[in-house]
Amino acid sequence: MTSSILRKNEPVREGVSAPDFSLVSDKNERVRLSDLRGKNVVLYFYPKDDTPGCTIEARDFSAALDKFEKAGATVLGVSKDSLESHCKFRDKYKLKFGLLSDPELSAHNAYGVWGEKNMYGKKILGTIRSTFLIGKDGKIARVFSPVKVDGHAAAVLAALKGEAPAEKKKTAVKVPAKAAAPKKAVPSKSVEKSVAKKPAAKKGAAKR
Repeated sequence: MTSSILRKNEPVREGVSAPDFSLVSDKNERVRLSDLRGKNVVLYFYPKDDTPGCTIEARDFSAALDKFEKAGATVLGVSKDSLESHCKFRDKYKLKFGLLSDPELSAHNAYGVWGEKNMYGKKILGTIRSTFLIGKDGKIARVFSPVKVDGHAAAVLAALKGEAPAEKKKTAVKVPAKAAAPKKAVPSKSVEKSVAKKPAAKKGAAKR
């Protein structure tokens, strides 16, 4: 778990123009942010292909891709991994959105997501998991950084649609009802009558 973060550059702020970039995707196509002007863009940076947290995040975005596209958004994932790594990651989990390779860390530094992290007591340099929601006007509409993967895709979708994130439903735990105490047997009237009519035992004969 990350306990402290020292960024090389501060992350871009909400309301400013999103830094342009030109990166190659897993389809071996060059993607420029400026070419996507007029569309909403969900740009998320993640540390490494096919690692537990990154896999959960990618699969959640992929599963909700139809909803993002319906809301007019393009989803793009960025890491410093190679195109070969991206293709393996994409094929293994059948990811449906573009993965961009940033080995020179140009986009990472422009968005302020590369820095020193203290993980498990050890300081390392790496990607600070972050997501930027970029509006149709090319400005940063929302910044999520650092990101916790659980429920993140749903939170970004809610922000895109201008909704509050849905709360997780709590599963009700059924408490077994206490077993009713056994009822005391009540003798029937017929039994009571028979007991009442029963003659008293005869006394022993008097001594002669």
